[in-house]
Amino acid sequence: MAKKAESTLPNMLLSLTAIALVAAAALAALNGVTKEPIAAAQQAKVENAISAVLPAFDKLEDRDVDGHLCHVGLDAEGNMVGAAIEAGNDKGFGGHLQLMVGFDAQGNVSGYQILETHETPGLGAKADQWFQKDGKGCVVGSNPAESALTVKKDGGSVDAISGSTITSRAFLGIVNDASAVFAQINNANTTDYED
Repeated sequence: MAKKAESTLPNMLLSLTAIALVAAAALAALNGVTKEPIAAAQQAKVENAISAVLPAFDKLEDRDVDGHLCHVGLDAEGNMVGAAIEAGNDKGFGGHLQLMVGFDAQGNVSGYQILETHETPGLGAKADQWFQKDGKGCVVGSNPAESALTVKKDGGSVDAISGSTITSRAFLGIVNDASAVFAQINNANTTDYED
């Protein structure tokens, strides 16, 4: 029969250190195995979102505008047909909210997809459908550059998600911010054509 180790401080520290090293090695190995599939799934989500929110395009050009990743859709002649802009903020009820917002060449919202959300299921999480074309707070087709999108409670024209005004404000703030980024892209394209 093996002799039981004496319960002393050095023995306890040695045991805990060994357990921590084994756990750290297991977590590192697991991270190495899952890192690439997670990155591939995130990239596929972004690509699907771009296709869902942009009008039909022949070519895609990526740009960084004020820290926002923008995907500009071009037709066969190189004319901009729209842009998909990744934007987010931490003002949601559940924290960070990240969207892919699409605009047509005139600056009208052509669609959106939620890339990341921590909103409450059944309440703020309804934003994935609430603001879509057939949703109660539809923003698709509106032009935030002409009239900023705000909830009715704040004097605007958009119906907030019932019980989720904070999420609705955060969502509309993101769309308005993305519209400002789109205006910069549009102005840059107009300037390029005038030169």
